[in-house]
Amino acid sequence: MIWNRKKAAPVPAAAAALSLGLLLAACSDGGDDTGGKPSPSASASASKPHGYVEGAEEAAEQQSRLVLGDSARGTLKMLDLVDGKTEPLGRTARGAGLVTDGRFAYANARGGSEVFDSGTWMVDHGDHVHYYRAEPRGVGRVAGKRPEHVYSSPSLTAVTFADGTARLLDRSRLEKGRVSPTATLKDAARGPVVPLGEHALVPVAGPGGEVVVEVRDRRGKRTASLGEKCPGLRGAAVMRPGVVFGCADGALFVSEKKGKPHAERIPFGRKVPDKERPRSFQHRSLGTTLTAKAGEKSVWVLKVPQRAWKRVETGPVAAVNSAGLDTPLLVLEKSGALAAYEISDGKEIARKKLLSGRAGAEGNSRPVIEVDANRAYVNDPAARKVYEIDYNDGLRTARSFSLDFTPAQMVETGR
Repeated sequence: MIWNRKKAAPVPAAAAALSLGLLLAACSDGGDDTGGKPSPSASASASKPHGYVEGAEEAAEQQSRLVLGDSARGTLKMLDLVDGKTEPLGRTARGAGLVTDGRFAYANARGGSEVFDSGTWMVDHGDHVHYYRAEPRGVGRVAGKRPEHVYSSPSLTAVTFADGTARLLDRSRLEKGRVSPTATLKDAARGPVVPLGEHALVPVAGPGGEVVVEVRDRRGKRTASLGEKCPGLRGAAVMRPGVVFGCADGALFVSEKKGKPHAERIPFGRKVPDKERPRSFQHRSLGTTLTAKAGEKSVWVLKVPQRAWKRVETGPVAAVNSAGLDTPLLVLEKSGALAAYEISDGKEIARKKLLSGRAGAEGNSRPVIEVDANRAYVNDPAARKVYEIDYNDGLRTARSFSLDFTPAQMVETGR
């Protein structure tokens, strides 16, 4: 497979976002027929500058936090990566698994999902980004069989359960601390329901048992079906350009064109055994590069702008991720070593023994790699530590956080 080496557009700097915010805040209209005095609407606009969010503090830089779950105790704690302090976040069912949509942490267990607002997030305006921080809090519970997937858009959150049902939640109300379902779907048995803007992409059974991805509105009403099929649909990812579903023959990429979902297939280009297909995807927020395990001893990389897959032989894999944008592919091996690979040619460029023991998942302990624009984070449940890795400097350990609990589960928020 030959890569197109053209770079994707970089994420705008926080300084640009701050400058734009100050510029727009200064552009209030003071001239009308009231004798030169600002109108009430103009005064309100001036008092609430561009990017204002009630109850939150806007920051010039990303406000990353790690939500850490001790599965054996059923507790959640939060590590603020800005000041390095840890504080309690709440309690969950023992054995709960953690997922995030960049702001909220969802503790999934039998009986439903407990939702926690990490109090840190960003808002992507396309040409610039706003970063916010607020007090963390518990939000509420989404009841149902054990959730298998949670995905969000700025308008909707979709929770898909093990029994094939799904609930759509009003995202704006979730941000205000209320769990408010807009619809319950009873036919989502063929894969994860994933929001795309105001729409929900719902895999359902079609003619002859084929998987058909339907487009639903926020009330669950069908509005269209995607023209492209996705046989054996499994796994999904939400990225800046759109949504990717994993298929038996590759991927289905769904983006919005003129306000309507548009589907495009990205084939593997060769036959891939079922055991080597991606089951889930990992990536950086706002990134366009997806990573996934390819069986036990290699990984997949999908660069969506280039519509191309690449397979990298790595050895036994416990976790994988990449920040994209010509950064290394990061692989946590089952031996506990962290390795970095050049994506273009699959060459190993750095390696270090990181974890205190092996990295195989034991019980509900699951070492993972979380990435942002500059750093990667790896949890070490056995050593009760989290490592901050500078992946652009030979996998240098920039910081190490010692904890008084077992970080069996970890997700990064603020992105």
